[in-house]
Amino acid sequence: MRTDEEMMKLILDTARSDQRILAAYLKGSRTNPHAPPDRYRDFDVMYVVRETASMVEHPQWLEVFGRVILKQEQDDPFGYGERFGLRGNYDQSYSWLLLFEDGTRIDVGIETLQTFEKGTNRNKLFLPLLDKTGCLPCLPPPTDEDFYIQPPTASRYRGCCNEFFWCLCDVAKGIARDELPFAMTTYNTLVRNMLEKMLEWYVGTDRGCSLSCGKLNKYFKRYLPPELYDEYVHTYTDGSYEHFWAAIDAACRLFRKTAMLTAAHFGFTYPREDEEGFRRYVAILRNRTGEENNSLPR
Repeated sequence: MRTDEEMMKLILDTARSDQRILAAYLKGSRTNPHAPPDRYRDFDVMYVVRETASMVEHPQWLEVFGRVILKQEQDDPFGYGERFGLRGNYDQSYSWLLLFEDGTRIDVGIETLQTFEKGTNRNKLFLPLLDKTGCLPCLPPPTDEDFYIQPPTASRYRGCCNEFFWCLCDVAKGIARDELPFAMTTYNTLVRNMLEKMLEWYVGTDRGCSLSCGKLNKYFKRYLPPELYDEYVHTYTDGSYEHFWAAIDAACRLFRKTAMLTAAHFGFTYPREDEEGFRRYVAILRNRTGEENNSLPR
């Protein structure tokens, strides 16, 4: 991998030499004072430009950064543009995710001055690099406060609990039908989302809400007590129904424990009836499937 100094020189030299570029700034983890520095961090750079059309239609200007072994563009089907609802309006902004043969990665974005002034593509993780025309504002030092934990309201807390156990009923139904893809996807995309939301709120009660658990909660190991993180690890599973149920049991125990602690902190009431409803549903499925189906717990 190239050094940070080598990459920053390429980023700045590109901005200086291209007359279409008015300014450059950095965003993302490299501007986050709380993100641990390591060699895997991307370079998230934005160029404020006079126009986007020529740069999108003729992307050869990106070749200066090196030989690309994998890339994704904002307009690619199923890519990040579609995933985050960013397709279209390419006359205003566009971006490329580039992975180079030495393992270095840079995410390059371009935006018109008018788009930059609207703040569409930036947050408080904003670090000016070069300003050729005086268009960049004077802002406070970068901070990740836009991503701080948001304390729950009573209704959101209640909704999280309800969604967790409601979706677990669908998981149990999928297991009873031997529909592993349905059960596994529901568990991993819906149930675990609610578990992780509750864990995030618990972190807020334990350490305060003026911090971020990171993208996709990647800092759970840093902020959860070791014993809770170990329980969290055991909520993952494989394709075995026996292991799947063990993971579900671990998820239920961890959810109940952190939900009750969160409720006590904020003055909420843990809805035991929702958990009881789920467990009664599992008992109903167990009785209906009979002894010939051993996918449900006994």
